[in-house]
Amino acid sequence: MEEFERKNHWKKIYQTKQLHEVSWFQPNPETSLSFIKELNVEKHAKIIDIGGGDSLLVDHLLDSGYQNISVLDISASALERAKLRLGERANKVTWIVADIANFKPTEQYDFWHDRAAFHFLTKAAEIESYLNTLKNGLNKNGKLVVGTFSENGPTKCSGIDIKQYSESSMSKHFNQFFKRIKCITVDYSTPFETIQNFIFCSFHNSQNIA
Repeated sequence: MEEFERKNHWKKIYQTKQLHEVSWFQPNPETSLSFIKELNVEKHAKIIDIGGGDSLLVDHLLDSGYQNISVLDISASALERAKLRLGERANKVTWIVADIANFKPTEQYDFWHDRAAFHFLTKAAEIESYLNTLKNGLNKNGKLVVGTFSENGPTKCSGIDIKQYSESSMSKHFNQFFKRIKCITVDYSTPFETIQNFIFCSFHNSQNIA
């Protein structure tokens, strides 16, 4: 799917469905929060949430005292909904409207979080671009967590083809630049009472590892 089509697709989704009406809605993003705790992400760390949309992760991070949060999404509508929900607290967040397939970061981050944006990139060139962006956008001490549909998960999301991953295939991509910390599989129950199997992997920037 080309960038223009992708933008229009997500614009329509966020203009026609409420937060709790999408399959990825999580009132408590416990897996992501657990990784953040395990990785000892400091309160002043520069955090970017890729494909964050209007998810509630940013709310939980603010509640926990994190001070330097950026949320990136292809849909301006999704980010506007998050801003509206957060009210004055939205001013504490940097909001970035961009397609991660061609995002050019202007700073380096300490922690990169991506719950299910990566698996929408099905072309080799898009995956390579993502990895190069991540390499340039993560500082030498940085850590990252990426979640995707596993090989036991769905083959589509929101009507779009996705790319499934295993621990091996995730590591094959990310180990080019980063050192794997761990991978786990998680069964996520959607608001529609269906089960989706995810794989989450954490990595450390290998530039700082002997």
